[in-house]
Amino acid sequence: MVEEVDATGIHCRLTELLEERDMTLTRLAELVDLSIVNLSVLKNDRARAIRFSTLRAICEALECEVGDLLVLAPGE
Repeated sequence: MVEEVDATGIHCRLTELLEERDMTLTRLAELVDLSIVNLSVLKNDRARAIRFSTLRAICEALECEVGDLLVLAPGE
């Protein structure tokens, strides 16, 4: 995981946001109509790109801002 974060310089805080909202990845997948596999790729910092429509759907489901979800990795 560290290698991937280093490659993009971006960290996805999906794990933390789900925990704060007591929500499962399965429930989020249902809300945003995405596969658990695709959300898992994002959650584990392995994503190389994300569609704006997907980003918006996730932020709406989690009631957060883009900057709450995606942050610069430490040391970047």
